[in-house]
Amino acid sequence: MHVLPVVSQTGTEVEIKLRLPSKEAHDRVAHELRSSFRETHQQENYFFDGKNGELEKQRMVLRCRFYNHDKRAIVTLKGGQVITDGVGRGSEVEDDVDPVAARDFLTDPTKLLSVGLPFLEDLRTKQNVSELVSLGGFKNVRSDFDFEGFKLELDETKFDWGTVYEIEVETPEPEKLKPKLELLLKSRDIPYAYNTTTKFANFINRSLK
Repeated sequence: MHVLPVVSQTGTEVEIKLRLPSKEAHDRVAHELRSSFRETHQQENYFFDGKNGELEKQRMVLRCRFYNHDKRAIVTLKGGQVITDGVGRGSEVEDDVDPVAARDFLTDPTKLLSVGLPFLEDLRTKQNVSELVSLGGFKNVRSDFDFEGFKLELDETKFDWGTVYEIEVETPEPEKLKPKLELLLKSRDIPYAYNTTTKFANFINRSLK
């Protein structure tokens, strides 16, 4: 099945975000979608802020994500995400960086500002962020499936204080796709709820909401 790319000229990420209550529900979703399975990623997620909390004050999140140890690394800057009725919307811009070099960010976070990515240069010049500090991070196991021409991401997010299970699907038209996804879950008696918070918020607040 061809998976449609989600392209946004405005840098706005729109995704369906559903919470699964247990490992059992997570595994049942994987079983139902097994014929459309694509791949599984072992992800490491690390977060950064300005020395004086500049990003937090502006509701911005800076993340470096590693895939399958050092196979790939992506730096992402998110801003102002709002989740309503299981749909998250917020600004997002990201780009690949050399994964080996990216490991240095964990011990010297300010190196992130010098990798040559325009949106990171803007942090320095427009947001007056001259120094970064590490906030730590968490691990996530993400399995990708095809669903109605889009990539469905089935997550098992492991915090030090517990594990959260979620479904995420990025789509420009969630009002069309979400009912189809909910119908699948309901027809298989798989319990779910609308997500109300982000992984980052759970990490910062040490919660499992």
